[in-house]
Amino acid sequence: MSLSKDEGDKHRREQIKQELFATQTEEQAFLVGVESKASNHGWSAVDSLQELSYLARTAGANVVGMFTQKLKAPSPTYYIGKGKIAELISLKEQAQYNTVIFDDELSPRQQRNLEELLQVKVIDRTALILDIFAKQARTHEGQLQVELAQHQYLLPRLVGQWSHLERLGGGIGTRGPGESQLETDRRLIHKRINRLQHEIEEVRQHRALYRKQRKKIGMPIVALVGYTNAGKSTLFNALSKAGVVVEDKLFSTLDPVTRRLNLPNGQQFLMTDTVGFIQKLPSSIVAAFRATLEELGEANLLLHMVDITHKNAANQCLTVEKILDKLNLKDKPRITVFNKLDLALSSEGELEILTAVPCLKEQIVLPNKNIVLISATRGWGVDKLLGKITSHLENSPIKILS
Repeated sequence: MSLSKDEGDKHRREQIKQELFATQTEEQAFLVGVESKASNHGWSAVDSLQELSYLARTAGANVVGMFTQKLKAPSPTYYIGKGKIAELISLKEQAQYNTVIFDDELSPRQQRNLEELLQVKVIDRTALILDIFAKQARTHEGQLQVELAQHQYLLPRLVGQWSHLERLGGGIGTRGPGESQLETDRRLIHKRINRLQHEIEEVRQHRALYRKQRKKIGMPIVALVGYTNAGKSTLFNALSKAGVVVEDKLFSTLDPVTRRLNLPNGQQFLMTDTVGFIQKLPSSIVAAFRATLEELGEANLLLHMVDITHKNAANQCLTVEKILDKLNLKDKPRITVFNKLDLALSSEGELEILTAVPCLKEQIVLPNKNIVLISATRGWGVDKLLGKITSHLENSPIKILS
């Protein structure tokens, strides 16, 4: 049975996406990073690769090895030096890898050159994050946003799908069809991007109307933000009984969830659980999730969740603050919530022993000193947090409903 034109277009788009994004559970992944000021954003290369390993396992890959290389800047041709490429090739038989994942976004040129030399699938951090997002998106809106980010990432890389024609060296049999198919694919992707942008704009307008209605009834909003896996959903569930999925995985919650909650004094507010942030967050994700992230701009108060037990808690904290700054939310009122104290301290009675908390040993520059220490799992400090929320909202220009 022949496919209709629309079905055929969709089938071709899915083929292209699968080639660039799909990671299978049996994939053996080797991880590669570059240590340079430009690429690691304050993180050590080893710590960044460990996080990449966590991302790879979340996507279903088995990590079989990793290495880093110190460079002033990543090579524009191969990302790493030729000596390291030779080393990577020599490790292929021993490590039995069939996928190499690089810790920064590769240019289309770098990706093509690496695939040519390594003869295995090459993906970068951005493609890996987009693959995880695609698996985690459950609502129609989330799926639209992820698909838009995927197509925007995919467009400049389409030429790689026809590299097999380039290797034939030209001549009879190589003129026309490859170029024609490439242009066809480009038109398909452009068409789909335009359609997705239109649908997301409709979502954005719908959200704007919803926010306008909320302003009319004076319903204040508190939004949870933070690094992925910081415990936002655990706290959200503890306060709202919403049943949001909680897993020890990166980006286990992708789609925002909002619930109406009551403060201890009976006053009402809306709490929104949002997608977690991560270092080197792809710009395509930020752009595609504009409709969702605009909810943060409408919030009266942000709760910045920090996993106090993570060895990179300080860098995670600063990463979130930098992203909020890029979203023009630097001056948004917030409470910094240091979470997971049950894993750092032996009992609630020892909350004052702050020297036991790794994050507080770092000199973290926060926009304010409005800090609460809690354990969302055990309920430690939650009453104090609710008290601070109550105090802030009582002083907010928006009337609190009761």
